[in-house]
Amino acid sequence: MNSKDIKIIGSGFSALAAACYLAKAGHQVTVYEKNATIGGRARQLKKDGFTFDIGPTWYWMPDVFERFFADFNKKPSDYYQLQKLSPAYQVYFGVNEFVTIADNLDEIIQTFESIETGSGAILAQFMAEAKSNYDIAIKDLVYNPGVSPMELVTIETAKKVGQFFSNISKDVRKRFRNKKLIQILEFPVLFLGAKPSDTPSFYSFMNYADFGLGTWHPKNGMYSVVLAMEKLAIELGVTIHTNSNISKILVSEKRATGLMVNGTNISADIILSGADYHHTETLLDVSDRAYSEAYWQKKTFAPSSLLFYVGFDKKIKNVEHHSLFFDVDFDVHAADIYDDPKWPENPLFYASFPSKTDANTAPDGKEAAIFLIPLAPGIEDNDYIRNRYFEKIITRLENLTQQELKNSIIFKESFCVNDFIKDYNSYKGNAYGMANTLLQTAFLRPKLKSKKVENLYFTGQLTVPGPGVPPALISGKLVAELIEKHL
Repeated sequence: MNSKDIKIIGSGFSALAAACYLAKAGHQVTVYEKNATIGGRARQLKKDGFTFDIGPTWYWMPDVFERFFADFNKKPSDYYQLQKLSPAYQVYFGVNEFVTIADNLDEIIQTFESIETGSGAILAQFMAEAKSNYDIAIKDLVYNPGVSPMELVTIETAKKVGQFFSNISKDVRKRFRNKKLIQILEFPVLFLGAKPSDTPSFYSFMNYADFGLGTWHPKNGMYSVVLAMEKLAIELGVTIHTNSNISKILVSEKRATGLMVNGTNISADIILSGADYHHTETLLDVSDRAYSEAYWQKKTFAPSSLLFYVGFDKKIKNVEHHSLFFDVDFDVHAADIYDDPKWPENPLFYASFPSKTDANTAPDGKEAAIFLIPLAPGIEDNDYIRNRYFEKIITRLENLTQQELKNSIIFKESFCVNDFIKDYNSYKGNAYGMANTLLQTAFLRPKLKSKKVENLYFTGQLTVPGPGVPPALISGKLVAELIEKHL
């Protein structure tokens, strides 16, 4: 095989994964990142002795990370330390009213049974189905490049075809009556970016990822995984440039020939973009774009987020490392994201307190906190709105956990729609890419290979297989294999 000069736009999980696979295959690989540090949406904020993951904070599906590193005869433990969280997380429904999710299925079944008689046995059966779906999806289906509908047709999926035409919300409500249990079971599919009522039943494999495989924490945070992938990439011969803005993809006779990087033309045999798909196409002339503005407008995007990174001068009581606050109406908030996009009056929110687990993330006796409110992409964003919403959630946190917190804030930083656009060129400031609805699954997603320009490829959350960190690693592998195949 001839070695090719491959230039990659962006340095998120999918771009770094692809860079590793392509370098291993013998190509000359160069990565260009427009920001000062690598990682795409998974960057890090350090301030006053505190360390925060700016982006993803959940480490789920450890098997996908193991499979990635095993492809290079490595293990995650060669690069970072993992700790299984016990409990996995906690869900608040009211003042001192919460459900704690243990780190093993047996205890979770007991928890369900204690809340709704008979639900323990039903959960065990539901999880057996979810595991079967996980085995089909993660070990087989998602490692397909989304080229043909036939990728979804296997003996196993034929048996489950009905699950593509029902949805998670219906499926869960058929089995469970208690509202708290329903919300806990619907929560994992939010990682896929769509409402549970728009997510095919087959995606219950996310419940197995949650209850079956557990929630983990890499020491020093998710950025440890980025640094691990950077180290692996460099070991494999990849060159990485930061502060390198791409303003144009160079095309000659419908063939990608290079990039304009910081105003300078740089040639390439193959261009791969791990940046936002919609943005990447704006780097092409209109005639070379595979998808129109009307196409993107019609798609269901995963939410954006309002995030806060807060340093507290004391330890916070009555919370776990991952804490969810579902003390308001889930359906009303979901409607404000998907049906009639606006700021939710009473938002659900999520909080991560990494210093509960990891002493390296905050000074002694202090607490690092990350708060996230899911939002409709493309809505108005300004400091006044951000501050108003911080006041809402911190007041609720104080009330729900029965403690005074506002006077203990050392600092707070925020990140929202405008930042997603500015830092990541994210379409409408979405945080998680394109939602995995029935009509946006597998071969129905934007393609890994450009339909208009030869030697131009894409990877990441807007293409196959979809949103989330494990799918991003898989996307990098898929596009690298596709490039190899076409070569």
